[in-house]
Amino acid sequence: MRLPAAMLSWRAALHRLAQVAVDVGLLFAAYWLAFYFRFDGSVPGRFEETLSATIFIVVGLKMAVFIAARLYTKWWRFTSMRDLQAIVLAVAVSSILVAAVLAQWQPGGVEPVPRGVLAFDFLFTLVLIGGVRFLVRSIVERPPRSEFFRKGRGVLIVGAGNAGTSLLRDMQRHRRQLGLTPIGLIDDDPRKRGLRMHGARVLGTRADLPRILRDRVVNEVVIAMPSAPGAARQDVVEKCRDAGVRCTTLPGLPELMRGEVTMSQLREVRVEDVLGRAPIVIDLATVARYLSGRTVLVTGAGGSIGSELCRQIAALGVRSLVMVEHSENNLFEIDHALRARGDTKLRPVVGDCKDETHMARVLAEHRPEIVFHAAAYKHVPMMELNPLQAVANNAIATEIMARQSAVHGVERFCLISTDKAVEPKTIMGATKALAERIIEMHGEGVTGTRFAAVRFGNVLGSSGSVLPIFRRQIEAGGPVTVTHPEMTRFFMTIPEAVQLVIEATGIAEGGDIFVLDMGEPVKIVDLAQRMIELSGKGDDDQITIQFVGIRPGEKLHEELFNVDEDVLSTRFGKIMRATRPPLDAGQVRSGLAELERIVTEGSQHRVHEVLMQTTLAGRSEPDQGETVTESTFSEGDARS
Repeated sequence: MRLPAAMLSWRAALHRLAQVAVDVGLLFAAYWLAFYFRFDGSVPGRFEETLSATIFIVVGLKMAVFIAARLYTKWWRFTSMRDLQAIVLAVAVSSILVAAVLAQWQPGGVEPVPRGVLAFDFLFTLVLIGGVRFLVRSIVERPPRSEFFRKGRGVLIVGAGNAGTSLLRDMQRHRRQLGLTPIGLIDDDPRKRGLRMHGARVLGTRADLPRILRDRVVNEVVIAMPSAPGAARQDVVEKCRDAGVRCTTLPGLPELMRGEVTMSQLREVRVEDVLGRAPIVIDLATVARYLSGRTVLVTGAGGSIGSELCRQIAALGVRSLVMVEHSENNLFEIDHALRARGDTKLRPVVGDCKDETHMARVLAEHRPEIVFHAAAYKHVPMMELNPLQAVANNAIATEIMARQSAVHGVERFCLISTDKAVEPKTIMGATKALAERIIEMHGEGVTGTRFAAVRFGNVLGSSGSVLPIFRRQIEAGGPVTVTHPEMTRFFMTIPEAVQLVIEATGIAEGGDIFVLDMGEPVKIVDLAQRMIELSGKGDDDQITIQFVGIRPGEKLHEELFNVDEDVLSTRFGKIMRATRPPLDAGQVRSGLAELERIVTEGSQHRVHEVLMQTTLAGRSEPDQGETVTESTFSEGDARS
């Protein structure tokens, strides 16, 4: 039964008053104990007068500090280490304040309070105020005697680090509601074997997992290793599958929100969890300081990359976030999602980047210091059928946004690019390659804006990517369609890609093309097979893989660098800088003007020719039958 709001507010007020009353009593006790211990249990008469004359002053001053420190806005049963830090700070400040006041004023001419009393008072106040809160939490979390004999579903936690122990604590705190019983933990560190954490023992390492699953009643295995590489997760998944035990996982580090790890964050293991690459860990709050207190504009804010950019940027202390999106529904979704988590400095704008008049008005009104241009068409076959729209949205709109950003004093402008722009063979790839050339051209110009493009490969789970397509095919019972058994692609999660985009933009100098370390390329057929296995339908050939052949213009292996580019390292190891001779600015502008005329006239027959001439000006167009058989990127790779 849900209580009325008025009754809930009264209960909360009474609860706070009870907390205040308990703390007042503890402060009286701490001050009295300070005198008692200072004088070895026998307080001289003149100091009894000091105690009586000052005790109410001491308690009053300390309570004022405690209230100002907001110690009564949270139930004691949820006290955390962060709350303990606040308590220590409040006690220290209040003790210093008391010492300062009593040093300047002695009521009634009594003896001064001895410094030993003040020291004891600090210690007793800290022990009593902090101790009572953790005592309440331990009593509340300790299950009743009947719970010790009550068994739920047995859970084994893989990972005895911070994430695993937080998960274990949350499981024990809500044992009755969840119906789960922790069997124990395993960890790859052999030194932890036999240790007890919150009452559960570390039973061994991952190598012991098959034996533990065989000897104990385990209903579910939880992977609590957010920073572990995909190979380690895959190992656990395979061992659980062999034992017929359900396996779930915490998200990777980029997906975890700030705060304690809880059972509500568990989900089924996905293919991105078991890809071989190690997750990228970035101190985003440090590398993204250039965003703090700034107005940031994101185009394509409702897309896969744009929406994640908005999520991460909104959490970095920006003054305001302008979200430009031509799809009203997509803009509503990201705006609603951000406001639901408490973000309020949002400025949603329905607009099309091809509309220069509107974009100029938006930039003039909001005056952003940083622009992330993520708006683009990205589906290769669809753009082959609609080349004029590809040119207009991917190339001409980039020129409009870059030009207007320079006019309106934007400090940094970042284009989100793609590996399809490397040695392009398709309309979509060529338009993104031209967009990169536009960034280089503006970077060479004399403006106050630092232009950059960030190039990366496929992002797992983005709209229209291979993962959602495979997932739908598996749910439909197959077959899963793969173009070629040897086809490979680079993959990265959306949060990882966005973190690196934000990081790279911070080091832009002008006209930079940054390329993200995508790790090793992944065979598409292996990706499909892993997805089938994770779905639980991989046995007995329930789901088959069907090879359908490479589509026109599609490469067998994608590249991350053009043949005429030099690869330089940056101070961020996961970000490389691609340099090459810039195209003549007049030639680029002339080609753009011709493309604008073609788009306006709606003439498709010359668009491919003019697009390739403008993009590859001064270079020979690569053979359309060419395929690249090796990745051109590896860790630490550099060309001269």
